[in-house]
Amino acid sequence: MFRAFRSELETAMQAALDECDLPTGDLGIEEPPEDLDATLASSVAFRLAGEVGAAPPQVAGQLADAFETDSYTYLDSVSTHGPYLNFHTTDAYTADTLEAAQDADYGQLEARGESVVVEHTSANPTGPVHVGRARNPILGDAVANALAMAGYDVERHYYVNDAGRQMAVFTWAYEKFDESDLEDEPARDRTEYDLVRYYRKGNAFLESADESAVEAAEAEISEILQGLESGDEETYERVSEVVDQVLGGMKACLGRLPAAFDRFVKETEFMIDGSTDEIAERLKETEYAVYDADAWQLELAEYGFEKNLVFLRSDGTSLYTTRDLAHHEWKFDNFDRAVTVLGEDHKLQAGQLQATLEILGNDASRLDAVIYSYVNLPEGKMSTRRGTGVMLDDLLDEAIDRARQEVEDRLEDRIRDDDLDESDIERIAHQVGIGAVRYDIVSKQPTKGITFKWDEALNFEAQSAPYIQYVHARCCGILEETDSEPTAADLEAAVLSSPDEQALLEVLARFPAVIEQAGEDLEPHRIATYTRELAEAFNAFYRSCPVLSADDADTRTARLAAVRATKHTVANALGVLGLEAPDSM
Repeated sequence: MFRAFRSELETAMQAALDECDLPTGDLGIEEPPEDLDATLASSVAFRLAGEVGAAPPQVAGQLADAFETDSYTYLDSVSTHGPYLNFHTTDAYTADTLEAAQDADYGQLEARGESVVVEHTSANPTGPVHVGRARNPILGDAVANALAMAGYDVERHYYVNDAGRQMAVFTWAYEKFDESDLEDEPARDRTEYDLVRYYRKGNAFLESADESAVEAAEAEISEILQGLESGDEETYERVSEVVDQVLGGMKACLGRLPAAFDRFVKETEFMIDGSTDEIAERLKETEYAVYDADAWQLELAEYGFEKNLVFLRSDGTSLYTTRDLAHHEWKFDNFDRAVTVLGEDHKLQAGQLQATLEILGNDASRLDAVIYSYVNLPEGKMSTRRGTGVMLDDLLDEAIDRARQEVEDRLEDRIRDDDLDESDIERIAHQVGIGAVRYDIVSKQPTKGITFKWDEALNFEAQSAPYIQYVHARCCGILEETDSEPTAADLEAAVLSSPDEQALLEVLARFPAVIEQAGEDLEPHRIATYTRELAEAFNAFYRSCPVLSADDADTRTARLAAVRATKHTVANALGVLGLEAPDSM
């Protein structure tokens, strides 16, 4: 309803501007200030005042008088408050919102017929997923979910770096050393924790062994790299033995979030099919190509980059970016649009990639990058180089343990009197604990750094994941106490006339528009902000508007419908963010 109301408003505003012979342009439609009783407002008078030489309140009044609202379904009236135009909705707006939100799929927009591939996480398969990179799968999964909810046909891809030096070192170390050569035990009983010890051992050897031993090792590592470059099948099999094992463990970790993928695309695919070599040859022929410092490079100063892009080494081996260019042209061949979620340390690479794709003749506007800052714990930054960092598994375990303790403490303090058994407590601990991690991370704007704080993430009373999840549980509890399933004909939305009832319906009506905006702008934190606003509106409604003990049947039915609408909206919003919506807490 909100989207339809805004569309009507834009039409009516344009007609009013034409009637007043005022210039068109930005209509200034926005959320109204809190002290204004309106569904939407417009600050257009500020812009027009300078153009027509009149005070903003005078312009606003002139425009308000020119509005014709009789022909609209949802636009009821226009008022002014100083320089602001305020727009009010009809009873049909409330009634249609309440009816639409009875659908369990409320917020799912119609299919757009546009395909989008979202590439995220793509951590090098050299060991466990690290907390510092945890924002990538959480943000990437939410971006993909928001796009899907907004009507796009979405595929989720993990791009596997199985062709670089790291994997050559890993493969060499895995084949060279035995279990007895390793100094430490696996930190966890899972493949990637076991095998990462070989990678660490290999790096330590290359740093500390005598010169002749290191020289021999480097020759063997170079042989692996050359084998990959030349398409040697045996070399691919050797590397794949390591990559696939580590990747299997990483999938298990990511599955705990959960973050699922439709396809794992290997970097070597674009070496095997010859597309990487083709990219290198095409780049050599461009006016931007130079051979300098024993390597082929692109001069990208024209595109605003002082640093050259190296795309081919002197020995003829390609680089990650060369293979990624082939990868992205493959994306353009198979999808209408490509989205990549990247850490802030890849910002330069992302810009160079986009410029080079343009040089190669692609429409690089089809590629969007979501750049994020890293996650820290209060203790400071973390590092995986020697296996001393905090892993995502550790964070999730800690979150579940803390959530379990919180639930048990609340039961002991008789804050809750539900009859919860051990299985219920364990379920809630997983839903709330992992939900707290995801929500705390995805609720922040991607470019802002995060220091994860347990007391904020797991606060049942504050604006956190448990606070919002509890709204869904409370809705389920109310609905379980009634057998009525009102139809559209049963609903008398007009009885929901109190300020708290109207405020709840106003927030519910905005949900499809929030989904649309979050999908278009690739900003799932908008949905997280919305869930907090919805939780606040519902809690105010719950405190002031008895549902099951309402004074009359029509009011009871309408309030039950508002509860059901809230339940659907909270569940779908949390689903986009990757959180579970508990039936009880």
